[in-house]
Amino acid sequence: MNTQPIEVKQKKEAGESFILLDVREEWEYQRAHIPDSILMPLSEIPKRLSELNPDDEIITMCHHGMRSASAQAFLIQQGFSNVSNMTGGIDAYSLSAATAIPRYR
Repeated sequence: MNTQPIEVKQKKEAGESFILLDVREEWEYQRAHIPDSILMPLSEIPKRLSELNPDDEIITMCHHGMRSASAQAFLIQQGFSNVSNMTGGIDAYSLSAATAIPRYR
């Protein structure tokens, strides 16, 4: 399942409870991030899995959506049932939902 960036913004504005899991690297997160997102680089997810609750709604995100799709698939394989991937990543979010968030290459 995919979630559009504007849907993430609407969920945040409505105060809905969900985990926005940012799977990029620390340097990317420092350049641009969505407030209240949780940084957990893709390579760290297996060893940090216990930090996540399988009952929570989790939306994975990265720069353009590829790494987060991998994270989504991994979490589903581990028994997480309510996981979606933010289409287009933070780049799409900065274009469509929050233009104040800087874009980078």
